[in-house]
Amino acid sequence: QVQLVESGGGLVQAGGSLRLSCAASGRTFSSYVMGWFHQAPGKEREFVAAISRRDGSTYYADSVKGRFTISTNSAKNTVDLQMNSLKPEDTAVYYCAARSGPYTSSWSHDYDYWGQGTQVTVSS
Repeated sequence: QVQLVESGGGLVQAGGSLRLSCAASGRTFSSYVMGWFHQAPGKEREFVAAISRRDGSTYYADSVKGRFTISTNSAKNTVDLQMNSLKPEDTAVYYCAARSGPYTSSWSHDYDYWGQGTQVTVSS
C-alpha cells in the first residue's frame, strides 16, 4: 500500500504561483510513476502532469505546458507541482496519484493510489 497526502493548495490571484506537494509513505515507490490530476466542479477528473521516478521523464497536459513543473524529492519522498502564471480555469481540486507501471500515463484508470486532494482557487 502507498499513502499519499497533498498539501499547498489555497487561494491565489490570476498570474500568481502555488506549489503543491504530495508526501508518499508505505511501500517503496522508487519505480512508480507519480501524477497530478485536477477536477473542477461538474467536470471529470483531468490529467495535469506525470513523472517517472525510474528515469525522470515527464509528461504534461497541453493546457499547463510551460506553466507547471513536476518534480520529485527522493530524500523527502515527495512529488511537487510548481504552478506559475495561474489562470481562473486552473481552479479545481488537485489530486496526487501513483501507478506501479513503468510508463507515464494521462489516463486516471492507470493509477493505483490516490490522495484526498487539495483545493486550488484562482481568482480573476
